[in-house]
Amino acid sequence: MTTPQPLPDPLIELIAQRFRVIGEPMRIRILDRLRDGPATVGELRDGLGTTQQNVSKHLGVLHIAGIVGREKRGNHAVYSIADETVFDLCEQVCGGLRRRISELDGLLEDAA
Repeated sequence: MTTPQPLPDPLIELIAQRFRVIGEPMRIRILDRLRDGPATVGELRDGLGTTQQNVSKHLGVLHIAGIVGREKRGNHAVYSIADETVFDLCEQVCGGLRRRISELDGLLEDAA
């Protein structure tokens, strides 16, 4: 299915909301960690060097947005990626950054 052009306002709002959700550095760190596999809040806290409250807050936002899923295992909640397309977006952004850095390197070399 193709994306309508021009974008309808409700779709623009949904896209902006998705960018706001993943546009927080700690959330990107959490998603990057979950790329390796499911984890509990405690495992994420330890791996990211932050507080349990901070991890829980960000996981809540990611869960409400449908980007991560949550499964109860005994006394723990285990989080995993529910929407793998988030990594496609990250790859696109990284590719754009690589191209931009390459362009800037070229400009600096030309100036030297």
